[in-house]
Amino acid sequence: MTLKKINYNSTRRDVLIGAGIAASALGGLAAARAGAAPAPVGRSEDKTAIPSEPSCWLTNVRLEDGFEKDSSGSVIGTKARSANLLIKNGKIAKVATDLPTDTLPKHDMGGLLALPSFSDMHIHLDKGYYGGPWHAAAPFVSMAERIREEQDFLKAFLPETAARARALLDLITGNGVTFARIHCNVDPVSELQNKEKVVEALASFKDRIGYQLVAFPQHGLLQGNTVKLMDKALQNGYDLVGGLDPAGVDHDIERSLSTTMELAVKHNAPIDIHLHDRGRLGLFTIERLAALTEQAKWQGKVTVSHAYCLGDASPEQFADLGAHMASAGITIISSAPINVPMPPIGELTRMGIPVHFGTDNVNDHWTSYTSGILVERASRAGEIFGWESDYGISRLLKYITQGKETLKDDGTVAWPKSGEVADIAFVDASCSAEFIARRKPTKAVIRNGKPSAWAI
Repeated sequence: MTLKKINYNSTRRDVLIGAGIAASALGGLAAARAGAAPAPVGRSEDKTAIPSEPSCWLTNVRLEDGFEKDSSGSVIGTKARSANLLIKNGKIAKVATDLPTDTLPKHDMGGLLALPSFSDMHIHLDKGYYGGPWHAAAPFVSMAERIREEQDFLKAFLPETAARARALLDLITGNGVTFARIHCNVDPVSELQNKEKVVEALASFKDRIGYQLVAFPQHGLLQGNTVKLMDKALQNGYDLVGGLDPAGVDHDIERSLSTTMELAVKHNAPIDIHLHDRGRLGLFTIERLAALTEQAKWQGKVTVSHAYCLGDASPEQFADLGAHMASAGITIISSAPINVPMPPIGELTRMGIPVHFGTDNVNDHWTSYTSGILVERASRAGEIFGWESDYGISRLLKYITQGKETLKDDGTVAWPKSGEVADIAFVDASCSAEFIARRKPTKAVIRNGKPSAWAI
């Protein structure tokens, strides 16, 4: 069986060649952009007043309005229009073309492009160096060695965890993120203490970000008393059951996956498993997870993060496994890696398999790199798959918005609509394609109708 090729008016390029050069460039970009996030509310030097009213107009807003096409029907650009948004009780109450004449407060957005705010669907806040003195990660030797290193420093790291988590939260919310899925260690060394520190940090951001907490057995689910700790964690505020490499770390695919599913069913919790195992081993793990998902009737509640093995698969392997994943309702989350194969997001989307992006690690024990700016993941994915056209680049937006798009595939306006929750990122770009390709800055963020970050 041969897959239909997803053609976004370009050919796929192999960006893995010269990965060392690319990684070096990303490091410089991270340093340049780390301090460029908009200042949070109360600390910005505003050129316009920050909206504080329960009802107000945001005027002079740029909205995408369809695709521009040439005589052959090929997309050659994105059309936009100026509009005015009525924000009322946390929602977009109205999208108006004409300037309103009522007495409600009006805030000029200066022609910034409005996009659905962003969701970072895979991030770690509990072992970071970001927010403290510069510290590079040790060279990566193996997963087992990384875990051993972590066991040595976790307790000593705890006093800094909350402050550094706050710094990361400030960074990502200032760059348009209003929702995050946060993985916190559950392990025999720190037990549940990492979660306590992360929740302490999140308390300062309750109006700026929604979140889910994943109980993540970083040192292996089947190691020591971790299953009991996971059971306790899921009784004490964690939302999802995590997992890590049932073969490569737990060394027992069946027992690891079965234990994970038992915990999920017991606590009525979704699953999000880290899977780094490559090739046939990783593909077999996903196949077994899909089968267990159907047996437990857990369809639509299971996520596989990373899933490098999908990038290793032959077209025939991918087609067969993809069909099973789709029937089991499995979601894929990727950080758009450049040094290992990335899951083929176009084909996954065509098969109806949800795909989301996350930043994963930001200058922490596992990597020295990553800026924490989510649009860079979408931009990097576009480079990896060679999506060069306005149309192709714009299709990347949904992977950082939990599926929301400003324009449907046929160019019909999909967002914003009256009655939707007012979660909006205002960016300095003419269209979503420019925002993604040029990694343009986010200038203001609104969550539930209230300003989260403001630098205009």
